[in-house]
Amino acid sequence: MPLNQDTYDSSLAPTATATATDSSSHSHRAGASSSALPSSPADMLSRRDKQSHPEDETELLEKGSPRNGHSAYDAGEVASNDAGELSQKDKRAIALLVVLYLLQGIPCGLAFGSIPFLLRAKLSYSQIGVFTLCTYPYSLKLLWSPVVDSIFSPSVGRRKSWIVPIQTVVAGLLWWMGGNVGVLMEASEPDVNKLTVLFFILVFFAATQDIAVDGWALTLLSKENLSYASTAQTIGLNTGYFLSFTVFLAFNSLEFSNTYLRSTPLDYPVVTLSGYLRFSAVAFLLATVYLAFFQPEGPEGTDEPEMNLKSVYTVMWDICQLKHVQTFIVIHLIAKLGTATNDAATSLKLLEKGLKKEDLSLAVLIDFPFQILFGYLAAKWSKSDRPLKPWLIAMWTRLGWAIISMLLISNFPKGAISTTYFCIVVFCTVGSSFASTVQFVGISAFHSQIADPLIGGTYMTLLNTVSNLGGTWPRFFVLKGVDAFSVATCVIKEEGLDLTVKARECVSEHGKAACAELGGKCVTTRDGYYYTSSLCIVAGAVALIFFVQPAARRLQSLPPSVWRVKQRV
Repeated sequence: MPLNQDTYDSSLAPTATATATDSSSHSHRAGASSSALPSSPADMLSRRDKQSHPEDETELLEKGSPRNGHSAYDAGEVASNDAGELSQKDKRAIALLVVLYLLQGIPCGLAFGSIPFLLRAKLSYSQIGVFTLCTYPYSLKLLWSPVVDSIFSPSVGRRKSWIVPIQTVVAGLLWWMGGNVGVLMEASEPDVNKLTVLFFILVFFAATQDIAVDGWALTLLSKENLSYASTAQTIGLNTGYFLSFTVFLAFNSLEFSNTYLRSTPLDYPVVTLSGYLRFSAVAFLLATVYLAFFQPEGPEGTDEPEMNLKSVYTVMWDICQLKHVQTFIVIHLIAKLGTATNDAATSLKLLEKGLKKEDLSLAVLIDFPFQILFGYLAAKWSKSDRPLKPWLIAMWTRLGWAIISMLLISNFPKGAISTTYFCIVVFCTVGSSFASTVQFVGISAFHSQIADPLIGGTYMTLLNTVSNLGGTWPRFFVLKGVDAFSVATCVIKEEGLDLTVKARECVSEHGKAACAELGGKCVTTRDGYYYTSSLCIVAGAVALIFFVQPAARRLQSLPPSVWRVKQRV
């Protein structure tokens, strides 16, 4: 369903997730301090892999790892069962982590959620597909995470050496964008390439900040309360993401502003994109000033072995040389192909058909508490020695929801949207999100079972990066496919004249306006959404039957020894 998100490996309207991002894993020490995004949002939350306590790591991960919209249940459970009493130092550390993750959620909510929706009115699906390339840093940050963890100034601090300058740059970039992006967005046809580059840079810095904050969490909190880092990340990232997605879209709607927030209607929304960007810039700057002058970093722990930059990249390469890991990587890269169109285009198609963006935001908001409840149930279901079994069942369920989504789009009401239809949208959203949550928890549990404990952080980060990439890479191509398979015409009817002109696209308001200028009406005679979604579903089902399902069953029956790398660092 449209609002579902595997971390950022699903729709452009991630739930409290993408996103992003299925899960992200924290790796400690040289280059191990990273997480692979996205959504829902998402999934962009990072798991705390503790190399010095692999038995605790396994227990924590089997309970389910935090994820946007899906993690409050497991973070809270682990915290209550395993953590010690919170000291004042730990409380301050948790508050700081919440703020840092909240800041990270602000640009992610814009890039993964709000901006594609705002562009939909003026751009085609292919052009929006180009914009989705700006989200790739969250799927690829494993490539530079060792650099972030290895290079720093001892006088400033291992993590502050990156967080302080990055957040300063982001604050400046957001302030500049506040004065310039509005002009780009308001153009009759926005320059999608320029917008993609700007938000790519923004997301790149947010992803890099995430790597550094993940690493700092391990030293900010006392050892007995490390599990609270997941709780802080869940609260912070979800809050920032919802501010930039759900709250911003609602307050940016002129109709919502005049109906619910004003007694006297005006011709502009309560919150503009420029105003929100500059407000965010101030928030980044204030937090950075506090970090630079009032928050000491503290010493690094000395009970874990150091790994240099070359060692971490060598370990990653050794892991990729394992035969069963290679098979598992292929599974990750093709397993979500069947739902790619549903994840990337259904929410945009609902907007095209006439669903208001504030209604879409409301559907996401309603889905959030269900995510937490269903996440807890999914964790219970996936706590077994065969966690890929519920993962496979949920994959088939998601294919079913993709079919239902096509039926939902094809039966979109011609007039006003009824309460019944909106409730069906919410129901489909919740159902699809539940299936996505089951998949997330199942795959997280399996990752924790097969990861070599001696290099658990790097191992988990690699697996989660590939998992996230599997949901990210198809997005660009399916959005291109929607346009490629669509056939649109501009029908011009005048007295004594009946002319049909082939139109470039009849999806955006810009395309319809171009036809209207000719005195015609834009008509889509073949909607590529149905063709692309059908092809993805068939391809996904074939891949599941003949490769993913048998390979997954074989892999989860293998002994742990086959997943170990021979060369130790």
